[in-house]
Amino acid sequence: MRTTEVALPAGAAGTSAGQLADGIRDWIGSPPVRALVGHFGGDWPAGDVPAVLAGLDDFSARHWDFRAGRERPDAREPAFDPATVQLVLDSADALGLVRAGRPALPRYAHLLVLGGLAPACLRRTAYAAHLVRAGSVVDGEVAVLGSFRELSAAESRTLDTAGLTGCRTEVDVLDAGVRAAFGVRTPHEETGEDAAHPHRSWSSRRYRPAGLPPVRVLAAPSSEPDRRRAHTADTQRFWAEHVRLRAGDPVLTVTAPIYVPFQHCDALRTLAVPYGCGIDTVGVDPALAGPARLPEPTLTPGRYLQEIRSAIRSMRALHAALPWHADGPAPGAPPDAGRWAADGQFT
Repeated sequence: MRTTEVALPAGAAGTSAGQLADGIRDWIGSPPVRALVGHFGGDWPAGDVPAVLAGLDDFSARHWDFRAGRERPDAREPAFDPATVQLVLDSADALGLVRAGRPALPRYAHLLVLGGLAPACLRRTAYAAHLVRAGSVVDGEVAVLGSFRELSAAESRTLDTAGLTGCRTEVDVLDAGVRAAFGVRTPHEETGEDAAHPHRSWSSRRYRPAGLPPVRVLAAPSSEPDRRRAHTADTQRFWAEHVRLRAGDPVLTVTAPIYVPFQHCDALRTLAVPYGCGIDTVGVDPALAGPARLPEPTLTPGRYLQEIRSAIRSMRALHAALPWHADGPAPGAPPDAGRWAADGQFT
């Protein structure tokens, strides 16, 4: 039996800090999250919302972190009994990690496509093209955000199977996906900087498909180039500076359903809070996205628990970034809250 769906923190333009805080409180304190904590032997954390978020972050690190610092494809898969499997799947469904979504509005200022593993790049660019052709009006641009992350051997083999060759990095796949899905060949504008280091370099290609909004393929530099590659928050901030995002602009973000909660809250933190724009996040419908030769990812109980943990961490970072006081972060914020990223790995 499906559990009643739990709403994510509101993303409409004009949503106040208090409303966002209420949405975070309701999601983390919902029956599905409480049931999972209890089932895995945890006591509910005491205290206010920051204390509960900190407690859930610590609990999920001990029980639901199957990556141990590795990238998502390298995470181990735990063995669960049938009752645990069913509880995790039902909870993931209720918490918004399972089903594809539809845009809430008929019109957006911009549409963002988030990068990830190579097959996801192709699915998401294809779904974005489907949305704009099916009537989702975009007044500004479709922005496809990625990085210079080198493809793994497994990703390259998958692309070879799908008949797509010549891609070396994530942004190469996104660019190929845009050209295929939007029917374009040559960028109208191309700029960037080759800093001789993938964490410091950036590039921007802008296409003008006939009858559709312009499409930008952007690879951002890392905000911490000596430590890591660019992650989603880096690419979102870099894009917002390029496009001159304005207060009140509604922005539609496209990702995979399993990542909707955490990436929605990341977008609220990196775009809505500082710029005052609206955020609507939808998951790709696999029936409408990408070449049929691409294998669908296996979404296991372990993967769902991992992304519930990512959502908790993203909500903790969002809550800490809310403008409670003009002179500092929210009460109970982790150190360096303004730069604290919920998740820096590719999806």
